[in-house]
Amino acid sequence: MGKTRKKGVSVMLLIVAAIIVLFAGIYVNHRICLGRESELLTPLGQMVEVDGHNMSVYVGGSGDKTLVFLSGGGTCSPILDFKSLYSLLSDKYRVVVVEKFGYGFSDVVDKERDIDSVLADTRAALKAVDVEGPYVLCPHSMSGIEALYWAQQYPEEVSAIVGLDMAVPQAYKDYKINMPVLKVTQFAAHVGITRLLPGVSESDAIKHGTLSDEEQAIYRAVFYKRTATKTMLNEVESIKANAKKVASGDKPSVPMLLFVSDGTGTGWDKESWRNYQKRYIENMDHASMIELNCPHYVHDYEYETISRKICEMLEF
Repeated sequence: MGKTRKKGVSVMLLIVAAIIVLFAGIYVNHRICLGRESELLTPLGQMVEVDGHNMSVYVGGSGDKTLVFLSGGGTCSPILDFKSLYSLLSDKYRVVVVEKFGYGFSDVVDKERDIDSVLADTRAALKAVDVEGPYVLCPHSMSGIEALYWAQQYPEEVSAIVGLDMAVPQAYKDYKINMPVLKVTQFAAHVGITRLLPGVSESDAIKHGTLSDEEQAIYRAVFYKRTATKTMLNEVESIKANAKKVASGDKPSVPMLLFVSDGTGTGWDKESWRNYQKRYIENMDHASMIELNCPHYVHDYEYETISRKICEMLEF
């Protein structure tokens, strides 16, 4: 082997060693930070057993109607994400947030996320906390598919659907899932690289909602522990098949009120995103749509408007 080649190999080995040391340092720092943040991670809701694992469910407020909030894909802390909205509704209604497996304080599990399994888990969690229907389902984003399927399969359990910029089946027909990017995100979260990215933990709930300083700190702690979990990625891998299954069924006949964003943060442009919802509810009785000039997490921006419109709908 020539000197030049030997030198090149030595340089490569040094680079590899430096990268290993760098990642090791980042990972050790991440584990230390997780240990410090563990004191913030006292469950905000009730922990119940579902299919042999722990699931987190928040129940608050009181009233003769029950609103069940279902988070969008990848929302690490659903209980805190929806808080700005449900805190304005809890004086009139019972409000419930179900944190699916892989989210919030629920266990991360490597299990199938077909639509039947996801819905079975949600219904089992509600049963475990003695919350009976009928429910007003309030799904955000990807959970729109679950809410529509719920109304298809168990119409007696669903009295209405309030879409918080929820997805409809047609949106996923041509949706391209970039799993390699999601895997990289998962690796970055596991190692702790996300801690090096300025502002990455500052969710819309933190920046635009009404969370207290303590709740913001909890949200950040949950973010570093529950980002791109295995369960979340399994859910994404199943979403096209789930949407197709919902599309093959009849549209629900329950009242629907859809709050729709300007498309920012959805992956679609404003017109395309809004047209999905418009086309879905056209020719449907008791269905309407309200366009909002804000990004995808509408409940973290327009919580006052949304809460007022929900009350108008439910008290009519």
